[in-house]
Amino acid sequence: MAANALAHGDELTTMTNQAYGEWKPDYDGQMEFGQLRTEPTLQTYVSRCAWCEAWKKHGLTEYGKLYCVNVDNAVYQGFRSDFVCTPTTTAMSFGGERCEFDWGYPLTPEEAVMLADKKRELGTSCMKDFNFHTAHLKHTISKTLIETLGKNGEKAVELALADFTDTFGTKYLDALEGVYPEK
Repeated sequence: MAANALAHGDELTTMTNQAYGEWKPDYDGQMEFGQLRTEPTLQTYVSRCAWCEAWKKHGLTEYGKLYCVNVDNAVYQGFRSDFVCTPTTTAMSFGGERCEFDWGYPLTPEEAVMLADKKRELGTSCMKDFNFHTAHLKHTISKTLIETLGKNGEKAVELALADFTDTFGTKYLDALEGVYPEK
């Protein structure tokens, strides 16, 4: 996201972070989210989450929680290391009614207009599909496990991929081949 913002000549701000999101729902209603306030800090919410619904559907909520409590802040800090995204409610994956986040910086009225304009300008040009994001997670987690644990990491990845194909079938794993890293 930061690389896309910089490539377009944009500064790394909370506004541009919100503009350069890399995933969008596949259909209307898959995700429901919005802003609670813009000042003194931007606060947003998610009241319907495709990720949480998928975890529940497949009995994976206990694992999804680990992703849920880390992903937003990790992505925000990946955009700019001094940024912190703080959850302000109990996340839906932990039984909360909706997820709410404080992004630590305001979004001024001028920036709110700039955000809407930037989103229109970008459209979906910087967004990646679900397969890309799934392949990216698979790549990153596998790499980290193997680098950290060596042979035990390799075995953990092997077992996880076997469990994945037992649950979802090989066609879903095959669909990720060659998707990430981008070639």
